[in-house]
Amino acid sequence: MKVKLFDENHEKDLETAINEFLSDFEGEIIDIKYQVAVSIFSEEQVFCFSAMIVYTK
Repeated sequence: MKVKLFDENHEKDLETAINEFLSDFEGEIIDIKYQVAVSIFSEEQVFCFSAMIVYTK
């Protein structure tokens, strides 16, 4: 079993990164976990979009 981690500042960037990984993927996806974190820096909201794919090859 293996894992692949993704961490992006924008949801579209995360989507692109995951789709690129899956386009060449050969194996079995066990699970995909998705998470969004939000924090405030000064007066700006900062988002972090992350995902973990658990798979076998």
